[in-house]
Amino acid sequence: MLHTSFKSKWSLVGLAVLSFLMLASNAHAMSIRELRGLEKSDKSHGENYVNYYLVGTMEGVLEAQAQSARTGVLVAVCLEGRKLEPSMAKSLYNTELKRNQGVYEADMPVQLVMFNALSTVYPCSH
Repeated sequence: MLHTSFKSKWSLVGLAVLSFLMLASNAHAMSIRELRGLEKSDKSHGENYVNYYLVGTMEGVLEAQAQSARTGVLVAVCLEGRKLEPSMAKSLYNTELKRNQGVYEADMPVQLVMFNALSTVYPCSH
């Protein structure tokens, strides 16, 4: 009886994980417009939501670059011992938007802006 109960609990966990993965696979990149809307949508927490999203985006770009480097692909972002902290994410993002004002359209993904920001500030010296 204990074995059956244990097995059914793991089945439920497996179903939950599968459901999460299915939802995650349907996720899309947030656009610049959506990010701006997120900040305006909640007066008390909107800025925090944006900061968390940008930190996650920055970490995602860095991890993608690290994975590419591990497989032997040339990468565009290299920290090479230089400082990069989560608190710098929003500044990097905003600076990139200002530096290339008129290049980015509102429907472009935030990830593109963050990748370009990081590759400009932390270029690789191949």
